[in-house]
Amino acid sequence: MPRTRHARLDCSPGCAVEATLQFIDGKWKGVILFHLFERTMRFSELRRRLASVTQRMLTAQLRELERDGLVARTIHPEIPPRVEYSLTERGRTLHPVIMVLKDWGDMHALPAPAPSAAA
Repeated sequence: MPRTRHARLDCSPGCAVEATLQFIDGKWKGVILFHLFERTMRFSELRRRLASVTQRMLTAQLRELERDGLVARTIHPEIPPRVEYSLTERGRTLHPVIMVLKDWGDMHALPAPAPSAAA
């Protein structure tokens, strides 16, 4: 069940933070955005990059990103139809946010290398 989004952002000092996090909440949205900063991708390309995501979950996350105006879905009239996903201008504005999250994860969330025996 989707959470209710704030209609106004004057509810409390942290409300804008909460509203922003709602756009990239979930296990996969931030990672999807990260990969789409690189280039436009087809569904199958995204699925390969996110090996542990299910097709159903990836579809749901892409639909939510599209609904929020962060991702554009383009259907090319071919047989079979080719569907591509790209970032909208609004989605591109999240680049610095996602990169700061990546940098923080590189520094704090990943395991530290084991100390060498020569030290």
